[in-house]
Amino acid sequence: MPIRKWAGVTTPSGALASLLLEHPGAGDEPLILTLDASVSLDDARAAARALADTLVAAGVRPGQAVALRLPTGPDALIATFGVWLAGALFVPLNPRAPEAEIASALAATAPAAVVGPEGVATLDAARTYDADVAFVLWTSGTTGAPKPILHTHTAYLELIDRVLGPLRGGRDPKQPSDRPPSPNLIPVSLALNAGIYNALFGLRAGAPLVLMDRFTPDVFATLVQRYGIRSTVLPPAAITMLNDSAVTDLAPLRYVRSITAPLSALQARRFTERFGAVVLNGYGQAEIGEVIGWTARDARDHPDRIGAVGRPHPGVDIRIDAPDEHGTGRLLVRPPAMAAGYAGGDDLADRVDADGFVDTGDLARVDDAGFVWIEGRQSDLINRGGNKVFPEQVEEVLRLAPGVRDAAVVGAPDDRLGEVPVAFVVSDTPVDPSSLAALCREHLVPYKVPTAFHRVDALPRNDVGKLLRRELAARTVTSADGVSEGATS
Repeated sequence: MPIRKWAGVTTPSGALASLLLEHPGAGDEPLILTLDASVSLDDARAAARALADTLVAAGVRPGQAVALRLPTGPDALIATFGVWLAGALFVPLNPRAPEAEIASALAATAPAAVVGPEGVATLDAARTYDADVAFVLWTSGTTGAPKPILHTHTAYLELIDRVLGPLRGGRDPKQPSDRPPSPNLIPVSLALNAGIYNALFGLRAGAPLVLMDRFTPDVFATLVQRYGIRSTVLPPAAITMLNDSAVTDLAPLRYVRSITAPLSALQARRFTERFGAVVLNGYGQAEIGEVIGWTARDARDHPDRIGAVGRPHPGVDIRIDAPDEHGTGRLLVRPPAMAAGYAGGDDLADRVDADGFVDTGDLARVDDAGFVWIEGRQSDLINRGGNKVFPEQVEEVLRLAPGVRDAAVVGAPDDRLGEVPVAFVVSDTPVDPSSLAALCREHLVPYKVPTAFHRVDALPRNDVGKLLRRELAARTVTSADGVSEGATS
C-alpha cells in the first residue's frame, strides 16, 4: 500500500486519515459546524497536524493507543485525525463517564497518552497494536459487560463504502458526488460508535459535519433548518423525545435512519405523521458494522415494508438458521469485513461458523421481497411453558395505553411454566393493571399477556438508548409502588 510521511511516521494513504487530508471541500469553507462555532477545512487539517507533532514529541509511537477524553465538538473530531497522523490508534472516552469506568477503559486498552481539555498526558506501560488498527470501541453492554473491539482502517472504510455505494446509485464512493452533499448532522456523542461512524461516513461522502454535544429537540430542529438537513440519523430515544417535544416543524428533513437500537413502529409512525419525514430502520452490530439497510428508492417503492430493517447491503450474505413455521430463526450474517477482534486478545472465532457466517444472536425473518424483519434477541425470548413470547411485540401494545410513555417486558421465573412475561411501564399516572391486561388481551393471544405490571420512573438504558433488559430481569417484582397483578395463564 502506498504510504505518506507525516509527523515522523508513515501512514497508509488509504487509511482513515485520508478522509480529512483528501476531503474535496474548499479549504477556507466550514468543515465542522456546531450551534455557535465553525472550523474550516484548512484549520482542521492544521490543528490535526499540530496534535500529531505534539503526540510524537511526547513519545507516542506508531501502533500505540491514545485515549481521547473530550466533549463532542470540533476538538474531539480533529483529535481523532491527529492521533492517526501520529501513527497511533485512538480510544474514545466519554467525558461524562464515572471515574471507575474511565479507569477500567484505560486498564483494558493501555494507551500511551490521554488527550483532554487540559492537553496531553503520557502514561506508562503502553501496549502496541497491529498497524491497521484504527480505534477501540466497546460493545453495547446490553447482555453483559462491554468488551473493547478493535476496528481497523481497512475494514472500517469497507463498511462505510458498503452503505454509501447504494445511496449513490452504485457509483464509486471514493469519487465526488454529482452535487455537493448537504451537511451530515451527528446528533450523538463522538465517544460512541454511532457518532464516529456517521462522522466518518459524512467525510467519506465529501460533506461538512454538524455536531451536537448533547441532544435536545429544540437545538436539533434549529440545526436542521439552519443547514438545510434533508436526511440524518437518530437513535430511538431521540425520535421519542422529538415526538413528545414542542417542536412542530423539521423541514426540510425527509428521511431519518434509526440507529443503535430497535425502534418502536408506533414511534416511527408518530414521527412521520408529525414531521412528514420517513423513518427507516437499519441493522448492524459493533463488530460487523451496518449490514442491512434501506435506500431512498426502496423507501419509495416499498412503503408497505416500512418497519423492516431493509435488505442486505452489497457484498453481505444472510441466512436464517432453523426457521420456525413462520420463517423466524436465528440471523446469520457474512459481511465482507469485520472488526479484528477484542482488545483483551479474544477474537470473533466463537461467533463465526465454517462458512464465515457470524451468529448475531438476533431472531429474524425474510419476506418475499427480500426485506429483513427483526423479531428480537434470542436471549430476550420468553419461553412460557413452550410458547414463544417476543418482548417487543408486547411492548408495542403497552405503548398504546393512555399515559404509558415507555414499556419493557422481561421473563420472570415461574415454578409451573418455567418463565412468564412481566411488564415494566413508565407512566405519568398510576398503573391500572386490569386496563393494561385488557388492552393486551385485545391485541395478543393469552400466553403473551404479562402476569404483572410494574410501574417505574424510567427504564435502564445505555448511552445510545438500548434497553438493558438484564437489569430489569435482575430486579425483584416488588417495589415501593407495589406490583400489580395482571393476566395469568
